[in-house]
Amino acid sequence: MKALILVGGFGTRLRPLTLSVPKPLVDFGNKPMILHQIEALKAIGVTEVVLAINYQPEVMLNFLKDFEAKLGIKISCSQETEPLGTAGPLALARDKLIDDSGEPFFVLNSDVISEYPLNQMIAFHKSHGGEASIMVTKVDEPSKYGVVVMEESTGQVEKFVEKPKVFVGNKINAGIYLLNPSVLDRIELKPTSIEKETFPKIASEKLLYAMVLPGFWMDIGQPKDYITGLRLYLDSLRRNDPSKLATGLHIVGNVLVHESAKIGEGCLIGPDVAIGPGCIVESGVRLSRCTVMRGVRIKKHACISSSIIGWHSTVGQWARVENMTILGEDVHVCDEVYSNGGVVLPHKEIKASILKPEIVM
Repeated sequence: MKALILVGGFGTRLRPLTLSVPKPLVDFGNKPMILHQIEALKAIGVTEVVLAINYQPEVMLNFLKDFEAKLGIKISCSQETEPLGTAGPLALARDKLIDDSGEPFFVLNSDVISEYPLNQMIAFHKSHGGEASIMVTKVDEPSKYGVVVMEESTGQVEKFVEKPKVFVGNKINAGIYLLNPSVLDRIELKPTSIEKETFPKIASEKLLYAMVLPGFWMDIGQPKDYITGLRLYLDSLRRNDPSKLATGLHIVGNVLVHESAKIGEGCLIGPDVAIGPGCIVESGVRLSRCTVMRGVRIKKHACISSSIIGWHSTVGQWARVENMTILGEDVHVCDEVYSNGGVVLPHKEIKASILKPEIVM
């Protein structure tokens, strides 16, 4: 089987992290976002993954070459010269996706994190005999999304309603699809939307089916959702693979600590924290609801909550970092500095407190 991952463009919503690497390579739960998906695809027997990309393909490919060998899966790129939306990239990658087998192929949005129940999806797709299957997830506030209206018992999709003003349902497109090769005959090589153009057409012919995604789902393409996604992901690890989580007197709730990280005396860490490789957390530090990426140093008695600390940054002694502060790569927060929602671009030194959310160039 094959799969296409829609990587797309610049990842502006996750700046300043995406100023250092393309968005799919930003760490989430101590590994690049896209690796969660590639590992899940490999686990159910996908042999080839195509990345639809229009930005920095060489950076992505160089990085993923290591994983190709490690995971034993073929990874290639299909590069857009102009943005082609969410359907155009399928037409562009047509020759890479189609072979003689006639097997369906997966399409995934690269920002989506979930438990990827792909085997269940294959079984569902075979059972209904339609042309395309999509995963849907239930949300509390459907008015922010495109809602999928479906026949509950069979999963047959009736229509899509974009950002509905009145309640029509609470299931939204989860960005994971399984498509027969014939779907490619419906897509022209031009900027097109799979959600707004291709899928409604298939639904009108009663050939589109939706499966409700079991477990959690999050689009982690922006900081607030990234932090929420980390909580859901760690929850899921607690249920399915608890041995991966850290234990000890200094740990509260779900915490992921890379084996090469060092943690000092008298710290209190958690809930919902990921600490990456080579990090040094000195004594008396308090961490909650945050991600600390590779090579970061957090000095004595610093306190960090609801924030993302980018690669190789430093947080000084008695510093306080909170309220969706995002430090880009190699940012140095001096001792006793306070950051309330500061978004700091790479290679900066912060000597004065940031008292209200702002971008620091």
